[in-house]
Amino acid sequence: MPVLSEIEGSSTLELLKELIARCSLTPDDAGCQQLIAQRLAPLGFKIEHLRFGDVDNLWARRGTQAPLFVFAGHTDVVPTGPLDQWKSDPFMPTLRDGYLYGRGAADMKGGIAAMVTAVERFVAQHPKHPGSIALLITSDEEGPSTHGTVKVVEHLEARKEKMDWCLIGEPTCVKTVGDTIKNGRRGSLSGKLTVHGVQGHVAYPHLALNPVHVSARALADLCAEQWDRGNEFFPPTTFQISNIHAGTGADNVIPGNLEIVFNLRFSTELTPEKIKQRVLTLLDKHSFKYDIEWRLSGQPFLTPKGALVDAARSAIKEVAGIEADISTSGGTSDGRFIAPTGAQVLELGVVNASIHKLNECVNVNELDALSVIYERIMQKLLLA
Repeated sequence: MPVLSEIEGSSTLELLKELIARCSLTPDDAGCQQLIAQRLAPLGFKIEHLRFGDVDNLWARRGTQAPLFVFAGHTDVVPTGPLDQWKSDPFMPTLRDGYLYGRGAADMKGGIAAMVTAVERFVAQHPKHPGSIALLITSDEEGPSTHGTVKVVEHLEARKEKMDWCLIGEPTCVKTVGDTIKNGRRGSLSGKLTVHGVQGHVAYPHLALNPVHVSARALADLCAEQWDRGNEFFPPTTFQISNIHAGTGADNVIPGNLEIVFNLRFSTELTPEKIKQRVLTLLDKHSFKYDIEWRLSGQPFLTPKGALVDAARSAIKEVAGIEADISTSGGTSDGRFIAPTGAQVLELGVVNASIHKLNECVNVNELDALSVIYERIMQKLLLA
């Protein structure tokens, strides 16, 4: 890799240490955004702290003219899990064997640290750069995502502040920084199906109605259904049962109800409305009583090849010496709230092998490389 980090002298590494040391369990920001704002304000960024509900959000913008390039990310992290299974305190950043350990190191405080240092260098070299640069940082990505990026986007749209390009620092890479970028994500539709039966004694099944039995074939049909074949950018849509519950716990009681929680990660070949109708059609073929509740977490989004994708792949080639794969795999991200505004949205961050795991870590040699990639992307888009 052409660009390597000077481990002890890296400003990106030092900033990441400061961020990890703040115990920002979702939705608590724990002062991370204040630290970021303190770095950006002297560069001429206008700082806005936007609090919605119990969530802190940061919108920091330098410049007033189009085009607007935005870095987006989140300071909140998931719970640590059993502390006795961590090799070091998850909120005490620890260097060990070329890796920095700590909760949020990869998801995604490493990406945020790289953004900030990239912006610092870019502004120092191009203080009168064309267009505008902004950072949109939330503390509500790992939680319900109801008062974070979605609210900031609504706030910006209401005052007609439009993004042209948005780079989200989610950890996207598989083996080394720059090997994978994500230009879209699948949609996510969840359902809670309640099948109604009649509780009774297992010795007298004719006096009861077992909801597990009457719905078994319908569930098999849902699992076997080919929802679509995917397309150039998305894999086929899948139906997955995530939770199932019935009965009292006794072995001699037929349950009265069966509850099934399921999810479909769907491509741009489908809409939530089409999925719902097909689910209902399959269920109704089997003539049992049920209720169903739906929750749409996000629509699928896609940024086709264009200025942002081209800039990212070119920057990665120059800095890391590799050709980046383009992917839409993985879960949802806050890109689902930004893409509907018309902005080109792309995700690029560190290696994601340890995210949400015990002993989360990031290879320190990749932090400055990522920061330089971010800087090159800004150069290609704003200075072209």
